[in-house]
Amino acid sequence: MIQWMWAAILLLCGMNVQAQTKRSDDFHSKYELKELVVMSRHNIRSPLSSSGAAYQRVTPHEWFAWSSPGSQLSLRGGVLETEMGQFFRKWVVSEGLLPDNYRPEGDEVLFYANSRQRTFATAKYFSAGFLPFANVMINHKYDEDKMDPLFTPQFTKMNDAYRQQVLSEIEALHGGAQAWMAAQQPTLTLMEEVLDMTHSPAAENDTTHFWFDDTQFKIEKDDEPRMTGGYKLANSVADALVLQCYETENYAAFGYELTMDQWRAICAVKEVYDGLLFTTHAAAVNLAYPLVKRIREELQRQDRKFMFLCGHDSNLASIGAALDFQFPETERALELHTPIGSKLVFEKWSDGTDDYVAVNLVYQAVDQLQDCTLLSLDTPPMVLPVTVKGLIANSDGLYRLSDLDARFAEAMGEYEAIEDVPTAVRSNMDDRPSAAIYNLQGQRLDSLQRGVNIINGKKTVQK
Repeated sequence: MIQWMWAAILLLCGMNVQAQTKRSDDFHSKYELKELVVMSRHNIRSPLSSSGAAYQRVTPHEWFAWSSPGSQLSLRGGVLETEMGQFFRKWVVSEGLLPDNYRPEGDEVLFYANSRQRTFATAKYFSAGFLPFANVMINHKYDEDKMDPLFTPQFTKMNDAYRQQVLSEIEALHGGAQAWMAAQQPTLTLMEEVLDMTHSPAAENDTTHFWFDDTQFKIEKDDEPRMTGGYKLANSVADALVLQCYETENYAAFGYELTMDQWRAICAVKEVYDGLLFTTHAAAVNLAYPLVKRIREELQRQDRKFMFLCGHDSNLASIGAALDFQFPETERALELHTPIGSKLVFEKWSDGTDDYVAVNLVYQAVDQLQDCTLLSLDTPPMVLPVTVKGLIANSDGLYRLSDLDARFAEAMGEYEAIEDVPTAVRSNMDDRPSAAIYNLQGQRLDSLQRGVNIINGKKTVQK
């Protein structure tokens, strides 16, 4: 039934996708493609932790037998990324940017990945499909699984007033952090049913419910924005459910049939988590500064033809928020804005006088992920335009590079204006105690009660 639904959607949107990937003769008579800068999210991985992980304890059922250790790129992820690289190869060859079976010369091509295994491997698999006749070096700075500061969404400047600005913007998102999380309650209840959480190991020791009313935020220098409280567990479990959906090639979870709307809602649990941490503008200009600076430098170069950066969904989210990009709501995808393996693509075009940029989001549709669809110019991935708030594209959908460069400069200027001074230690949103107390039914308690209490996720017995 779902496959038939996707087929109908494909027929309806196919002409739009083709128009994005096969530009008209009139377009090509005016412009020449000069460079491609690709900011990629890694492809399908196993859940971020493995043996004894929290997501494993919330269900009595067996999870998918992942084809890679915790947090690493899965075998399917490698195959899919190779296919994406093959598609980009066919596309750049058709545009005349590179010849087929090209061997890079000088600095014309650069691959740079975070040193996490899943990001390095994604770049390696992409390069195999993109440049099969070349043994491309994937640049990275550190040993396996150490974060590179370029890709680490961390605060590198801080002061008390700035921290409060970030927290205030978090509180302003979608009616406030608590309201936004509370809106996910029907989905959290659905997840509890799908998991059969009442019969799980967690029900014996921790809780039978997902909760979120103890959420607090830590905003500190030299660290990523962090969330504490029960919603972290919901995010972790939603992440594992979606990854299992991709790997098992069906839309059921532990035998529980789910609709596409329900899967999108489960992904929304993750998007709320990421949205609160990485998409306020005040936070993003700080978190994304290294990548904003690097991409700006790339777009100004004359000797580069292709640049591939590989990081994480937090990178795409924070870059978008820093530059006031408006990501389209996805089609044929579970994630709403930055699907697994998605690429933020900057196409630099020239009309012989001025340079222009098209910004697109490129990703494999969920059926392409599950079927490992062979991609080509006739069977492309999804390509959706990204709009830039406050900038006007021309009739060909291109922004002047000078206008986009000014937006990059503006975001960098906001970062540079942040005063970096010693701060108070406290960084939480409010005065709620950090020791949140619950009963096994997930109800918040004002004080300890007789029997089992859950304090900060750990079981205690009060006599």
